[in-house]
Amino acid sequence: MKVLFINIAMHAKNLHALTRYNINIISINHTNLNNIDLSQFDIVYSPSKPINVKKYPNVKFIFGPHFSVFPQKHQMEIIEGTNSVYVQPSEWATNVWSFHPFCKNISLKTLPFGVQTDKFAPCKPINERNNVFIYYKRRNPNELQLLCLFLESYGINPKIFNYVTKYPEEEYINYLKNSKFGIWLSAHESQGFALEEALSCDVPLLVWNVTSMNQEYGSNYQNIAATTIPYWDERCGEFFTDSNELSRTFNKFLNNLTNYKPREYILENLSIDKCESKLNELIKNI
Repeated sequence: MKVLFINIAMHAKNLHALTRYNINIISINHTNLNNIDLSQFDIVYSPSKPINVKKYPNVKFIFGPHFSVFPQKHQMEIIEGTNSVYVQPSEWATNVWSFHPFCKNISLKTLPFGVQTDKFAPCKPINERNNVFIYYKRRNPNELQLLCLFLESYGINPKIFNYVTKYPEEEYINYLKNSKFGIWLSAHESQGFALEEALSCDVPLLVWNVTSMNQEYGSNYQNIAATTIPYWDERCGEFFTDSNELSRTFNKFLNNLTNYKPREYILENLSIDKCESKLNELIKNI
């Protein structure tokens, strides 16, 4: 597989995954393809910039997921063609675009990017870990305060990782390796790498999930169906959506803490190898 990659403004985690795939990547940092022999490539991939695909009818293109939050008419018109697809990292994000009038003639596909399961890996069994943390990202501060007071009633003083104020990744990794569980308070996630990295470290999570994009604190999104956990099953932990479900769900979570297998879920669904296979399958079917 040989890919011409337009390396402009790609999410760092997506970029790292792409470079780990067992494919031949030739990178350029512009969209001028006039002097390039495109016949030598299986695909042209441009995550953030549109290219007029009608000029290259015999070339396959993948675009996205970094054009914009919602489709822009002028960009969609440029990439419209049977030889191109636009990717989103998860089904709910794909669905948001699929109902948009600007995408009625766009082929939309779901393509997650691989998690670094070698870097984010457990180093000790759960019964030898003592840390508890809250991951906080763009949710109502009152919800964070409620969580802290709730945990205080159990004698738990969690460390808070705040996405907005940032934190060193090494500090996060070291804390994960010593965490018996985490509590997730985040807005919608198109993929959710930090959450998946916690799961990859075999840390069970209790997630206060969202149901709408408008739950992002300080945003002006409309009431569009969304989720914090686009990749998840019962092996990962528990989730709830309303504050009155917190106590019941937390107790269920604690009682089953040693039964969850979050890393197993990540290895089966979001490893570098699994996501490379998804990309290869996508290219083959364009």
